[in-house]
Amino acid sequence: MPIINNFDFENLKNEAEKFVLDELERQLATASGSVCHCSDCVLDMAAIALNTVKPLYRVSLLGALYAAHAMDEKNYASTVRDAVYSAIKKVSKNPGHDIN
Repeated sequence: MPIINNFDFENLKNEAEKFVLDELERQLATASGSVCHCSDCVLDMAAIALNTVKPLYRVSLLGALYAAHAMDEKNYASTVRDAVYSAIKKVSKNPGHDIN
């Protein structure tokens, strides 16, 4: 029997996803007009950035507080900013679709 049928995984969250998506939104808002904002490109940017940063999984509210504290650390915030910037740059150079 699959493990997913025996346990409640609803509260298993990667808080890094929220931080990356927030930073991606900030950077896309100020990006040049040459950066594609289509769903494919934005999802590719998010995936690339998330694969670069350390995950912050949690299963409780206390875990969410720990993740928020980790984000306050300069190194992690800087890593997220850099990962998002690099992902935007990478996808912009090689979008997953044809640009008309």
